Amino acid sequence: MVEVTVTPQSSLADRPVQIRVRGLSPSQLVTLRAWLKDEQGECFQSRAFFHADEAGEVDPGLHAALGGNYSGVWPMGLFWFLQPDTLFRRLLKRDVAGSPFRVRLEVFDGLSLDTDPKEQPLGSCEAERWYVGPGVQRVPIREGRVRGALFLPP
Repeated sequence: MVEVTVTPQSSLADRPVQIRVRGLSPSQLVTLRAWLKDEQGECFQSRAFFHADEAGEVDPGLHAALGGNYSGVWPMGLFWFLQPDTLFRRLLKRDVAGSPFRVRLEVFDGLSLDTDPKEQPLGSCEAERWYVGPGVQRVPIREGRVRGALFLPP
């Protein structure tokens, strides 16, 4: 059974996470895909191709991506290289305090180039990426023509 894990599963958006895939065959070629839907329902995704090591594992922090949206060793590459399915869209988070981005991570056998894969993933998991830490208070600022937000720590 193939297992995909993100550690920690819930974290602030600027904190690194560790992605691991276990249970693959040694040297198996796989596609690791990350995707999310923003607050307007737009899909953003990234993918990278890997060969599993001799233990049947993939760790983007140790193993080089062979291609996809990036190549080489990028521990956070799947998060950094998220691209919109619709051209000229930007990934924005408006409700920073109320909800996280939920990033779905999936692993597919072989090279998967489809933006909406028809096959079932070998394994998957979900990571929460928060923009405001627990207990942080958001205070809107309106002074003359100045608009902003003040974030106060707990």
